[in-house]
Amino acid sequence: MLKMDGIAAFVAVVDAGSISGAGRALGLSKSVVSERLAELERLMDARLLNRTTRHLALTEDGESLLPRARRILGETEEAMAEAAARRGQLSGRLRISGPVSFGTLHLGPALHAFLREHPAIELSLELEDRFVDIAGEGFDAVVRHGPAGDGWLIATRLAPSRRLLVASPDYLARNGEPRSLAELGAHRAILYSNRAQDWSFRGPDGPVILRPRGAMRVNHGIMMRDAALAGLGITLLPSFIAHDAIRAGALRVLDVGARAEGADVYIIHRGEGGSAKLRALIRHLRHHFGVPPHWERDLPA
Repeated sequence: MLKMDGIAAFVAVVDAGSISGAGRALGLSKSVVSERLAELERLMDARLLNRTTRHLALTEDGESLLPRARRILGETEEAMAEAAARRGQLSGRLRISGPVSFGTLHLGPALHAFLREHPAIELSLELEDRFVDIAGEGFDAVVRHGPAGDGWLIATRLAPSRRLLVASPDYLARNGEPRSLAELGAHRAILYSNRAQDWSFRGPDGPVILRPRGAMRVNHGIMMRDAALAGLGITLLPSFIAHDAIRAGALRVLDVGARAEGADVYIIHRGEGGSAKLRALIRHLRHHFGVPPHWERDLPA
């Protein structure tokens, strides 16, 4: 019969890329991790990893076992967490991915309060703007803004957020203020490089995709905001990034007769209801952001 400590050692070695790294993650000596891994291979009568002095690589048997091993560990931990939740305490690991700008500005502060309330939860937050594979990469949930996608997953809206065309008063004084999509197309733009058709609008005659001249392309929303503040051009930003600069008058919202595609914030996860701790996190985030969320308050309609 396979032992949980052997399965945990195998997954930790794969994640860390080395036996010594797995030992540090598990709080065990390198020799103990190696013994547990060797015992697992003996019980399975299969080599799971090809080892050299510098490299570890999964064998075909290891590739087959890995997703099952992750699922076994996850379900065991979740069963323990559910039992703790029934006793009134949420505990266990929670691994979340989120976008860089939203994570820095809003998700991080919200999670601080959540962890103070539930100190037995061990949270791992990874910020990146690519669309991660929830199941394949071992995430419990992913926070996204814009279209949720992935129809086989559960998407829960955390908060609304518009995308707004903005520019600095200095840029507009030098270049004029566009009043239509046609005029907007003649201006210099600060573009989000991770989305090919980012300037998507819903006009009176239906959807319109604009391809303006790029003064700058960048894959980070806060840098886009800062470039607009520096007067480099017009940019299209989620309200959760632009709100403070708009309220301060450092950026102005432009009206070109069409509304940009929204950037509502969702949390995506597997399973109908999610785990007890994930459900608690979703409730906390929705309450923390508010209705309407604080980044939408006092902005132009």
